[in-house]
Amino acid sequence: MPAIELSNVVKRFGEITAVDGLTLDVPKGICLGLLGPNGAGKSTTMRLLTGQSIADSGKIKVLGLDLPKQSKQARARMGVVPQLDNLDVDVTVEDNLAVFARLYRAPDVPAAVNRSLEIARLTDRRKAKVMELSGGMRRRLLLARGLVHDPELVLLDEPTVGLDPQIRTQLWTLIDGLRSAGATILMSTHYIEEAERLADEVAVVNAGKVIARGKPGDLIREHAGTRTVEIYGPPHELDAHREQLELEGVSVRAAGPAIAVLDAEQAPRHLIPDHAVERAASLEDVFVKLTGEDAE
Repeated sequence: MPAIELSNVVKRFGEITAVDGLTLDVPKGICLGLLGPNGAGKSTTMRLLTGQSIADSGKIKVLGLDLPKQSKQARARMGVVPQLDNLDVDVTVEDNLAVFARLYRAPDVPAAVNRSLEIARLTDRRKAKVMELSGGMRRRLLLARGLVHDPELVLLDEPTVGLDPQIRTQLWTLIDGLRSAGATILMSTHYIEEAERLADEVAVVNAGKVIARGKPGDLIREHAGTRTVEIYGPPHELDAHREQLELEGVSVRAAGPAIAVLDAEQAPRHLIPDHAVERAASLEDVFVKLTGEDAE
């Protein structure tokens, strides 16, 4: 039985359809990355899974429990790390964790607090007030809080959004430790590198639907081949190159000051200029090709 099952789920906000017939399952013991641009429906999906929002139609099961009818029971068995910082800033780190350990009825509150502090590498800051912590430490505390009751399933909603690269890498190390230990994780993100580094499988989401899913390497081979060629030059030259390539059925995408030729090994060689730069195909190529959005 999968940890999460969504079948033809729809969620509308007025005239906006945030989730549009979403079907998705998350097997136990893997990290699945929901990769999509802002506004793709990732955070709405997370709110549906935690019972904070109710689907207009479709079926949702979490850990074998039907939502929203059994949302309370499901929520007790999952850990949630929200996108927004909602920590109590006036109390200490350990008090934040102790409150949640009691709310989740942890059998040994001090032991639960100590374990989550160790996971988040915050043991030496246990007596500090949250307002005294750096932004990176506060994100680690959010992670520790979500893990304080040793949940069966962890939901990470844009876990490193707004963090600088060094702090983001530190948080990736913590999340990768959970993944390596066999935790079941659903992680929403719009960062390509985050999905590549942490996810066993990636589901690319756009306009409220899953438009592709697989292991990162498999997605790259299927949608971008093995090699990508980047062509640089004045805009009018790039437009001409792109037009010729697309007439030959070659996939081309914008890549900043260049155009990127996907599955370049299949492109006619006479259409690739000598000054072009060849590199390995990437998940970014897949993301931009499928969603039409710039990657981060």
